[in-house]
Amino acid sequence: MRNGRLVLAVVLGLSLATPAAAAAQPWREAGQPPDRRAAELIAAMTLDEKISQLHLQPDAEHQRYVPPIPRLGVPGFRIANGPAGMGPADDKPQKPATALPATMALASTFDTGVARRYGRLIGSETRALAHNVSEAPDINIARVPRNGRTFEGMGEDPVLAGALAAADIRGIQENGTIAEVKHYAANNQETQRQSVDEHIDERTLNEIYLPHFEQSVVEGHAGSVMCAYPKINGIFTCENPALLQGKLRDDWGFTGFVQSDWGAAHSTLGSAAAGMNLEMIDGTWYGDRMKQAVLAGQVTEQRVDELLLPRFRTMFAFGQFDHPPVLSPLPTAQHDAAAKEFAERGMVLLRNEHAQLPLDDRAVKSIALIGPYATKAKTGGGGSSAVIPTSTVDPLPGLRQRVPGAAVTLDDGSDVTRAAELARTADVSVVMVGDDETEGKDRPSLALAGNQDALVAAVAAANPRTVVVVKSGGPVLMPWAASVPAILQAWYPGQQDGAAVAGVLFGDVDPSAKLPITFPAADADTPANTPAQFPGVGGVATYSEGLQVGYRWFDAQDRAPLFPFGHGLSYTKFAFSGLSVRTTGDGATATFTVRNTGRRAGAEVAQLYLGFPAAAGEPPRQLKGFSRVSLAAGESQRVTIRLAARDFSVWDTAGHAWQPVHGGFTVSVGDSSRSLPLRASLTR
Repeated sequence: MRNGRLVLAVVLGLSLATPAAAAAQPWREAGQPPDRRAAELIAAMTLDEKISQLHLQPDAEHQRYVPPIPRLGVPGFRIANGPAGMGPADDKPQKPATALPATMALASTFDTGVARRYGRLIGSETRALAHNVSEAPDINIARVPRNGRTFEGMGEDPVLAGALAAADIRGIQENGTIAEVKHYAANNQETQRQSVDEHIDERTLNEIYLPHFEQSVVEGHAGSVMCAYPKINGIFTCENPALLQGKLRDDWGFTGFVQSDWGAAHSTLGSAAAGMNLEMIDGTWYGDRMKQAVLAGQVTEQRVDELLLPRFRTMFAFGQFDHPPVLSPLPTAQHDAAAKEFAERGMVLLRNEHAQLPLDDRAVKSIALIGPYATKAKTGGGGSSAVIPTSTVDPLPGLRQRVPGAAVTLDDGSDVTRAAELARTADVSVVMVGDDETEGKDRPSLALAGNQDALVAAVAAANPRTVVVVKSGGPVLMPWAASVPAILQAWYPGQQDGAAVAGVLFGDVDPSAKLPITFPAADADTPANTPAQFPGVGGVATYSEGLQVGYRWFDAQDRAPLFPFGHGLSYTKFAFSGLSVRTTGDGATATFTVRNTGRRAGAEVAQLYLGFPAAAGEPPRQLKGFSRVSLAAGESQRVTIRLAARDFSVWDTAGHAWQPVHGGFTVSVGDSSRSLPLRASLTR
């Protein structure tokens, strides 16, 4: 390993500064301010060297790589995909890493502590595999549930996505890995993603599609931002000065660097003027064309310096010049345990009639394990987020290890009649269904593919003790939901699939996750349900639903979902009481009691929704805060959720700023967007 690290260091152009070199090259002096070191380095570079650092240079050995400059001590720069573990990176071939549950499962935890630990694991493995950047998290709002990358995101609400993203980013960056939040902004569909022009009004853009990016920068201190493929109101995001300079740097104080998505740059002059710092895939726009633009006086060399400065500053600040990442072994056993815990914590118990779950390992002697997603672990979705797992636990060995005294028989469900016969002979049938979302392609429907609906219906009819485990990246239609006693939404559980699902089914873990996205009853029951809205007409997707995204639309249209945003059951029960709301400065404080009224320990996610005065023109209710509370049986806890002035504000298009709203507000508290037993009025 020692020799391997030495070879890697030489390949990446890494060297320790001698005292003489440090005197001649002051940017090598550790302890100096990152801005100063970056400026001194850039001043010593030739124009060709500067341009070589503005774009990736893939070759036979590298996929996501900016080469080193040995004479100046500039290390190579390697970029890895996220967001659910280290996906395709600079290595050829791709190296294995821990395949974590999909980010949608992380969002379901409503737990910033878990999000930070999730990010910490990704950051540590990215560094151990000798990379500088993790392209994570993906936080695009799930405007269209059929989006092929829904599984990569954090759901449909910017408050939830912002809180978890900021924590995830802090975790990634704890050990010197740079987090790259993506895709900025409104990258909400895969259909025509590289060219679609999204027409979004100013208020909707600022209230729905930007706040979580702001939180990622202001609270998460993301070192990098990825500009996205689409146009917004006619301008590609990677050359959009209002987004890259106005919002990111001027309004939010972003000091990191902006990297294009894979081939998302479309110009030299426009991208340089807007502030895109690093071009990916190659130097189509920031290579020879940039040099010619400088020589022709179209781009000043000072502007080139300004484009370089944020990345070098960030690398210095993260210690990547002084202590570059080197190849190290992964703590696989420790990370397997973490992956299992994250998967368990992210599973949502959607239905549990007659306390079908948890299963009793003393009473269950035979299990029929059925379905196309019962044959192997569902480690993740497709595309750039796909991780090659270090190991896997498939469903069959996972169940057999958990209940060694039971006979577990596997059937892939391809023959519905045969599967139903197997189910009829078992104490319990566990049917595993799901979808296969992937980057580059939106789903044609939310319906399960193939014979899966018929399979569930037949098995449930054959065995009244049927549990359905859904492994999907987002909402799916469930025409059989009312005929099945128990439904567990497992998302894409990652490499510990079999062990994690078994643990939840048999009650080793109390389900406490909540839906970060609404499950509709029909395909048409989604906000963007016309061709003009999605996928667009004539290359234009019109966001005419405005602020009515996700549960906001269901509430505004008085439409009943199959399962609402924030929904999730437990193996115990909880009660809410004693809501008190008072004004505190420019904000407010809500205090209430959560009590575990059941017979076992568990955790509840208390959710606070705010209703604005009608004149404000807002949706009926909006999530403004949440708190995960762990309680022993019979225990109660007083919970406080604080609201800031921003929570009572709307975007004013005349002043192009947040504007406080005055009047009567409604504060509602409960365990989902449609289960809010506590309500109080507040006048501001």
